Amino acid sequence: MKKIKYLSLFALVTFHFTAFAQLDKHAAEAFIKRVVPTVANKFVVEEIPAEKGKDVFELQSKGGKIILRGNKGISIASALGYYLKTYCRDDFGWNGNNMHLPATLPVVSKKVRHVTPYQYRYYLNYCTFNYSMSWWGWERWQKEIDWMALNGINMPLALTGEEAIWRDVYHDMGFTNADLDSFFSGPAYFSWLWMGNLDGWGGPLPQHWMDSHKALQKKILQRERSFGMTPVLPAFSGHVPPSFKDKFPNAKLKKTNWGQGFNDVYLLDPTDPMFVEIGKKYIESQTKEYGTDHLYSSDTFNENTPPTNDSTFLSGVSKKIIQSMTAADPKAIWVMQGWLFFNGGDFWKPTQTKALLNAVPNDHMIILDLYSDEHPVWQNKESYYGKPWIWNMLQNFGGNLSLHGCMQNVAAEPNKALHESKNMVGIGLTPEAIQQNPAIFELMMDNTWGTEPIDLNWWLKDYATRRYGKTNTDINKAWQLLLKSVYSTIPVHSGVASIITGRPSLLMGDDWRVDTVKHYDARPVVQAWQLFIKSANGLKGSDGFQYDLVDITRQVMANYANELQPKIIEAYKAHDIAGFKHYSTAFLQLMDDMDVLLSTRQDFLLGKWINEARSNGITPQESDLYERNARDLVTLWGDKNSPLREYSNRQWGGLIKGFYKPRWQMFFAALDQSLANKTQFDAKAFENKVKDWEWAWVNKHDKYPAVTSGNSVEVAKRIFNKYGAQVMSAYK
Repeated sequence: MKKIKYLSLFALVTFHFTAFAQLDKHAAEAFIKRVVPTVANKFVVEEIPAEKGKDVFELQSKGGKIILRGNKGISIASALGYYLKTYCRDDFGWNGNNMHLPATLPVVSKKVRHVTPYQYRYYLNYCTFNYSMSWWGWERWQKEIDWMALNGINMPLALTGEEAIWRDVYHDMGFTNADLDSFFSGPAYFSWLWMGNLDGWGGPLPQHWMDSHKALQKKILQRERSFGMTPVLPAFSGHVPPSFKDKFPNAKLKKTNWGQGFNDVYLLDPTDPMFVEIGKKYIESQTKEYGTDHLYSSDTFNENTPPTNDSTFLSGVSKKIIQSMTAADPKAIWVMQGWLFFNGGDFWKPTQTKALLNAVPNDHMIILDLYSDEHPVWQNKESYYGKPWIWNMLQNFGGNLSLHGCMQNVAAEPNKALHESKNMVGIGLTPEAIQQNPAIFELMMDNTWGTEPIDLNWWLKDYATRRYGKTNTDINKAWQLLLKSVYSTIPVHSGVASIITGRPSLLMGDDWRVDTVKHYDARPVVQAWQLFIKSANGLKGSDGFQYDLVDITRQVMANYANELQPKIIEAYKAHDIAGFKHYSTAFLQLMDDMDVLLSTRQDFLLGKWINEARSNGITPQESDLYERNARDLVTLWGDKNSPLREYSNRQWGGLIKGFYKPRWQMFFAALDQSLANKTQFDAKAFENKVKDWEWAWVNKHDKYPAVTSGNSVEVAKRIFNKYGAQVMSAYK
């Protein structure tokens, strides 16, 4: 009774999205044919009403068919997902699938019914659209939307095609394409353009991109809505083109700088009458092209400190933002990322936070507690002072590859928060990048239809059985070891990085972008690796096992590199020429071996990332531009002096051999010369040289393999045989 009572407080926010949504039976049947084409005729779709405004699904066997019932497409999809996991023992995701359906579909012996306790299941972060999705076309988007549906996601952020709407709005205001060239960034940097952090970097943006991605966005939204999802579309936050100051010299503009090596950007003061006018124009233009579900994302102070902590000013900003939305859409609901309250915690004291939030009626705002899995803010903001809010797992920064996560928190805290905070209305995923650490993402989404905390020990055994196609005692032990190490970490900024991805230096551990400090005991990871290798012959037929074997081998090697590199520096400082050559040679060989390992999986290929970027171009010049964007984002991020270099580092086949290894070779050659000549190493000269080399690499077009080579299991075994004893000795 109590639960029903407090959730009804937010009926105005949620009721009109869910209670009257109808099931699109044709779309649901088409979805089933995409997911299980060989047995699609064995499933029957039926509609049932929502339960008190909440999504619901049922499963039942009847007349030799599997009946999937739900109040809308997302519920039907979730019913299928539940059936595949629970009855067929299948697994589906980004990194390796087990979708081997039995010849005869299992019978559902007793009708199953689940009602989600969460009104919203949110998905995506602005950054995901670039760190993972920059180059996606419709085929890849279709797979992702099906994955969302199978996992019950009903509130996806939808940013694709935004630049086309802004082009149309600014054209209508008298701006030319030339006026906008310094505004629109390259495709790999849209997230930070729309969050008001930078202008123009990676551009100029071709008109073909805008037109083709406007069309792509229409497909994305049509498919998401066919499931009954309510996409979150962007709104105006005040960021305007640099040419705005010339077009409108009397406008109230404020210059601000992100502090990451980019030029100032211009923000239109919310008190300027044009603020509401432009915001209204944008939503009207967007609605004309894309329709609306009345949910709008806007982040005014993303990693930018407001000019004053005056509560009247902050309150006025919020009032103008919601006014700019409701002027075009009276039903508008502002969906705000709560990142500013964590990232700028010193500024956002209770007075300032209340001023920003309380200026907007509760039924016109939803807060995303963006980093609930490791740094929940809702607890020290009194559940956002009455605003509806959503518990999210962030997990990943920049697309860095590292086994990492707080599984205990993810398994228990969403349910706990639901009972502790009367205005929590949902759960979600807000990673900066996806397509890594599949276990913790699946764990998080398994909260969707549950009303109790997840039993993690049981869940890990069940997950391993589904993922690998059979039960294996050693693998169960391995996952317990991973749970006690990489997946039981204290709250940190992403996982442990590997020194191989860092710019070489005599200093150790001083680079926040490549944080090599282990926040867990590395020995259980090595023990888990041993058990994976031991189980390889029995499980090698599983695609999911192959991915996990490569990933854990990668992690052990990445960690071992962090043990090896200090020995090189110590030998150099001790003028131990033999030791220096021994350890530096071993370090480079380790990088080669990692590159060979990672090249056995599509998940870890630089060439795939570059090819996907180039495929978006319709001229050689466009393809070259997109390739430069793709190379730059995962290496320097900006120009050759970028403070964000390595932020999006990736342990990828091709990137290790083609980018990271040559840097270390240059470094070792300089140190070797220093030892031979008995001269001091010139760190500044080396840094200047390596910066020039890096920038030249970003602008190259040499080819990297986009298809796999080698057998994952055999390569992992060879690496174990070569390094196993060394690694175990290193962690004694």
